[in-house]
Amino acid sequence: MNRSSADPDLLFDGPSSAATTIALGHGAGAGMDTPFMSAFAKGLADRGFRAARFEFPYMAASRKAAKKSPPDRESVLRETWLKVVNMLGRERLVIGGKSMGGRIASLVADEARVAGLVCLGYPFHPVGKPERLRVEHLGTIKTATLILQGERDPFGGREEVATYNLSPSIRIVWLEDGDHSFKPRKTSGRTEQQNWDAAIAEIEIFLAACFHRADRDN
Repeated sequence: MNRSSADPDLLFDGPSSAATTIALGHGAGAGMDTPFMSAFAKGLADRGFRAARFEFPYMAASRKAAKKSPPDRESVLRETWLKVVNMLGRERLVIGGKSMGGRIASLVADEARVAGLVCLGYPFHPVGKPERLRVEHLGTIKTATLILQGERDPFGGREEVATYNLSPSIRIVWLEDGDHSFKPRKTSGRTEQQNWDAAIAEIEIFLAACFHRADRDN
């Protein structure tokens, strides 16, 4: 059986009656139930949103086999995201996620015509390879986008990201002294939980702005 043929299983947090759903894809190396992914899903649920998590085919297969495998081809990752959008319905749907999950969401957001995009630590380039940028489509993306990025993220820190030519649809919020998972150094005086809470609060503000614009334009 082709790994990409089945619809992914969805894990929900938050009320089924919520007006807005935010779907979150995981990063390349870990699944949908990491402390990071759980914190964001539950944090958004606590604010009245419905959060939906899923796993890409390679991660679901790895879980069943109890053996790690590399990510699927980009075409399969994109196809999976489009399946998730189709399963949830695009009305009042925001997509995104951690690192690779958010990057692939950004590649399909305009095509899927979703209401918004939230990237939790965007991998602007591979670690140690700043010349290999993954930003071409971010120069023209039309979907309202929020990128939450740690100031020390090795996949794209504050100073280098400032030099990129990004679409005016994108807003970047920097999390103080954060790494790729927003964890600050102890010397910063901040905690990982504080940065996670700050990021969730920014998502809530972003979602309110997204749907205020949408309701105004309709």
